[in-house]
This record gives sequence, C-alpha cells and structure tokens, in this order.
Amino acid sequence: MAYPQLVIDSAAIAENAASIVRRCGQCGIAVAGVTKGMSAQPALAQVMKEAGCAWLADSRLVNVVRLREAGLEGPFLLLRIPMDDEIDDVVDLVDVVLVSMTETIERLDQACRDRSRTLDTLAMIDLGDLREGFWPDEVECLAQTYRRCRRVRCLGVGVNFGCFGGVQPTAENGKKLVAVAAQLSSLLGSSLEILSGGATSSLALLEEGIMPQEINQLRIGEALLLGSDVSHNRFIPWLRNDTMIFQGQVVEVRRKPSRPIGIIGADAFGNVPVFEDRGRRLRAIVAAGRQDIRPEGLRPLLPGVEILGASSDHLLLDVEACRPAVKLGDVISFGVDYGAMLAATTSHYVEVKIR
Repeated sequence: MAYPQLVIDSAAIAENAASIVRRCGQCGIAVAGVTKGMSAQPALAQVMKEAGCAWLADSRLVNVVRLREAGLEGPFLLLRIPMDDEIDDVVDLVDVVLVSMTETIERLDQACRDRSRTLDTLAMIDLGDLREGFWPDEVECLAQTYRRCRRVRCLGVGVNFGCFGGVQPTAENGKKLVAVAAQLSSLLGSSLEILSGGATSSLALLEEGIMPQEINQLRIGEALLLGSDVSHNRFIPWLRNDTMIFQGQVVEVRRKPSRPIGIIGADAFGNVPVFEDRGRRLRAIVAAGRQDIRPEGLRPLLPGVEILGASSDHLLLDVEACRPAVKLGDVISFGVDYGAMLAATTSHYVEVKIR
C-alpha cells in the first residue's frame, strides 16, 4: 500500500449527487457535475452521470479528453474561458463553452466554419466577483457579435460567485442575472435556454427558497464531492461530508522544542513563520508536503493531532496529546477541503483510491 493516498468513497459521492440533483430538480434546476476538483476521475464522473447530472463540467481540455477516452459521453461543458491556442480543440472536444470576450466568440465561430461544426456558448456576466465575464452594460455589443456569427450559438448566460472576490450569491444579484438574460434575449430575438446561477455557494439560495425561478442551471463540484460549501464556511447539513480522507505515514517521532533555535528568516516558500514557545513537545513528521497536499485544507481525524506546517515533502504535526502515543510507521488520516482535494488529485505523488 503506497502513501500518501486519497481514499474516496464513491457511494457517499453518489448519495450527494442524487440528493443535489433531486433538490435542484424540484426547483426546475439542472445540475452540471463539476469534475475538475478530482482531476476528472472517470469513475466519479460516471457516478455523477448515473445520479442525473445533465452535463459534465471541467476547466481543462486534457480532463475532457480523459473522460472521453474512458467512454463518458458528456455532454461536456468547458468551465474555463478558452485560450487562443486551444480554440480548435474546444470546437472538437466540448459541447458548451463559457465565453467572456467577443473576440473569442468570433474566433470560435471561424473555427466552427472551418470544420463545418456548431458550438453552444454560455456568456459569462460579471456581477461583482471580478473574475471572468462581460459587464452588464456590454450586452448590446455582445448581442451584435452573436448576430454576426453563423456557427456559434448563445445557449444562455452564467455568473460566477465566491471564487475570486468572495462575493456571495444573493436573491438580488440573481435577479440582475435574470435581467441581463432578458435584455440579451430581446436583442437576439430568441429565448435563452440556460441561466446558470453559479456553483456550490448558490445552493444556499435554494435552501432559503429565494433562488430566482428563472435560473435553471447550477455548476456543482464541491458540494457533490465533499458535502461542504467553503464560501459559507459550512458543511451542508443534508449532504455527506465523509466522502474522502487523506492518509500519510509517520516517518519520524521525536520530542523537540516548539520554537526553532537560531535567527528566523523566510521558509522555503518565502514566508516568515511565527512560533509560540510551548516548551518541548512530541512531534511527528508525515511523509507528505506541499507537493502532495494543501496543508491548510487538512482536518486531522485523530484526536490530539495539531498541524504545525509543511515543507515541500514533510508535514509536521504536534502529537503531544494523542493517546495512545503516535509511533513510527503509523498512518494518520485527515479530512480535506476543496483546495486540499484539488492538490491531492493533481499531484503525481498521491495515490487516489476509489472504493
């Protein structure tokens, strides 16, 4: 058995996916299952599809290729706005792509004409989070661009919350998206099929019963995979949060001072650490570091373990309070947040085990 490893309970994720699809469906909302958080593991993508996710959504074309090669049929939604040098591949590989530049729409249209293909797009609208998206006052220009295109269609509009600026979804900014969609639809002379109202953080509006009824799609990854909502700093009470654990093996146990000895400068990552002097403490080192995991996103499952920090290859723990005492060769388990899951499934050094 190789460590470190991320052990994933596919049955728990299936329960989450089914619960989310059912709850969203009661409000007329279809779910795009976001696969990027677990680096597009085909077995988990299949779980999403079987639970009723209408799309498989990822931010990287290499992940779409992985899913296609595994026999997944999609339809596939590309979450990250495309780079210039992947325009041709976007047209060949995905069914729907998010866009936020008129020039990108025009280049996609040209690539579609070259291949005698068509492509659906979701125009992202920036409602304050300041990541990707057209400003609402650019809608007329956006409509003009779509009217010039012959092979690229505007399937609808979407919005992003909480990923860069931390802006939370509300009923008010949801209504702004609905208003933008209505304006764009009027300018295009055709109805929009999809109003994509955000991601996991938007489930809170659903729970509170204040989601605008016109919104009919959510792009869900974190809630489905982890049962959590980092934007609201919560576990979602109607979902399972025991879906996966990170495990690492102890390679050193020794009593040491709690404060380094000598002049303290920056660590290997350019940060100047600050230490509390707690006297000599029993410490353990787990053979896993920042090349494997985001230590800030770990949650020790063994009572008494405190995470002190990590270098690229070593996770340092205070284990003074553990009973029985931690010993060499022990395996320590941790819960993970979204960032830790993302790092673990991306690292070549972490074995992903799906059961």
